[in-house]
Amino acid sequence: MSTETAPRMDPHRRGVAVTTVACLTGVAAGVLSSALAAGATDTTGLGLALVAMLVNLGVLRVLGVNVSEFGAKDHLYTAFMTFALWFITWGILLTESVSL
Repeated sequence: MSTETAPRMDPHRRGVAVTTVACLTGVAAGVLSSALAAGATDTTGLGLALVAMLVNLGVLRVLGVNVSEFGAKDHLYTAFMTFALWFITWGILLTESVSL
């Protein structure tokens, strides 16, 4: 019917999806930073973190989250979670001298 709208994602599932995607992309960016960056002072690692923040939005769209409804708080939350997990992951890999 033309009056039907697309089913909305339950708020709890939306929150879980947003948090999970932000954390997993942060960890992936940290692992990629360890593999591609020459060391702690290489800015390639930070570039990968910024790319991961943008990839979050695309992945969330694919999962059915309406990203156009995001406010500043939502964008800051996903950016912070991605950055924090990237920082922790890459920091651990640098400290332990892991080479990928």
